[in-house]
Amino acid sequence: MRWETLRPEIRAAAEAAQEKLAEDITALKLPGPGAFAEYFLLCSGQSVPQLQAIAEAIEERLGRLGMPLAHREGKPGAEWILLDYGRFVVHIFSQRARQYYDIERLWRGAERFELSAPGRSASPPDAAESSAPS
Repeated sequence: MRWETLRPEIRAAAEAAQEKLAEDITALKLPGPGAFAEYFLLCSGQSVPQLQAIAEAIEERLGRLGMPLAHREGKPGAEWILLDYGRFVVHIFSQRARQYYDIERLWRGAERFELSAPGRSASPPDAAESSAPS
């Protein structure tokens, strides 16, 4: 599957994050019916204010699309913000928190889609798969 074939709301969330200069934007399609969500969208920011700006941009964009936020976690000053939209969950991390929790490794069986730097297209699926950690 290609980035462009992801659900529109996931692409919209990724675009909102990209507009706030989020880094390492990755979507994981979680395997099997036992997963509590269909997708995770992960991204990183360089500072706590940037993490908050990314979260607010995603909430605003998805709100305009009629996507209600089911749950939000992450206290002021936190290095990880979670936005739960039911079928998909957005994880916004500091670089340090992303390395520590290493969700990509925990869900290494998931299909992976990576969005490259702002203004560039998504990585081809083969490139994204070959970069997945083992």
